[in-house]
Amino acid sequence: MRYAWLGLGAGSVLVALIAVALPLVPSTPFLLVAAFAFARSSDRLHTWLHEHPRLGPPLADWNNGRLVRRSAKRLATISIALAFGVSVALGLRPWVLVVQAVVLTSVVAYIWTRPEPDPVG
Repeated sequence: MRYAWLGLGAGSVLVALIAVALPLVPSTPFLLVAAFAFARSSDRLHTWLHEHPRLGPPLADWNNGRLVRRSAKRLATISIALAFGVSVALGLRPWVLVVQAVVLTSVVAYIWTRPEPDPVG
């Protein structure tokens, strides 16, 4: 089972790194999955992930009170709006759009109700 967790963690880090390079693709959810998987498979990789200068801060924010930075909230909202816009542009059936709108609106509401870290200095 350890190797399954290790594979999930490594795959999640890979997707998160790709997401960091792509505009409008959030990486934090993939980092959370990677941290969860590494906690069950590799202390060394779990520590590396949390101490990484680029990947560690969003994890630290989440672990310290489920905090989400305002910039991440904005980026997530824009990504969600664009994804819904693509669905509309593709002409998906109205019932699909309604379900998608309800789910995505709930996600945006959840994200924006998370507290933000205190501004530094």
